[in-house]
Amino acid sequence: MTERRAILSGSAFEEQIGYARAVVDGDWVHVSGTTGFDYATMTISDDVVEQAEQCLRNIEAALAEAKCTFADVVRVRYLLPDREDFEPCWPVLRRCFGDVQPAATMLVCGLADPRMKIEIEVYARRRIPPRGGAMRNQPEAPVVPVEACEPPYYAAVFTTVRTQDQSDYSETSAHLEDLVKDVPGYLGMDHAQTPGGLGITVSYFRDADALTEWRTDTEHRAAQNRGRAQWYQTYTLHVAKVERSHGFVRADVQQSPTAG
Repeated sequence: MTERRAILSGSAFEEQIGYARAVVDGDWVHVSGTTGFDYATMTISDDVVEQAEQCLRNIEAALAEAKCTFADVVRVRYLLPDREDFEPCWPVLRRCFGDVQPAATMLVCGLADPRMKIEIEVYARRRIPPRGGAMRNQPEAPVVPVEACEPPYYAAVFTTVRTQDQSDYSETSAHLEDLVKDVPGYLGMDHAQTPGGLGITVSYFRDADALTEWRTDTEHRAAQNRGRAQWYQTYTLHVAKVERSHGFVRADVQQSPTAG
């Protein structure tokens, strides 16, 4: 049966009118028209650009709960009462969608509350499979954690909360994942994104020398600097020496043992 579930933001409008902030229907995520209200306080700025930024924060939170990001958005609709307000919002919109380039429509129309100056609606298609299964069009690539290794070895745990400006992030991340594989003593990497937007990446290294070589790599350091300047709202790095490791795999699942 296709997964269908509602995502609520806590907006008073959702309860009063009877709708969800977003609906997950299988791989598709339908995000309702979203305005610039801060749903925690139910307040809204008078500035259209600030409203656009808050719209996108609200949408980003809904997408994260649906286990996807702006990179998964395929269509966006912008609704504004005043056509002159649209262009000032372009830099904010481009930061989120410039690399993704979804199909887009802008409509001039009245909104439900005179304080609302912009409303944004998006559709996304999840590339992360529901329930952790393989992607429908890539059955040969199941989600498998890094195998348990013979201790001792090192684990670098990198936790992040990203900003809205993710331009070039995906390309840089993919390049670094390829680059780290050339480090002698690199054992693998696990990654997860929580619904609340916390990213967790764990990289495994055979010894401290391997970890140091990766930490001091020129391209890696350049990416770290750009992350601090652009991509990350906050991040933390924990480095631990693993003294015990074991794994388990169900007898009916053809996968490698998982790290435990």
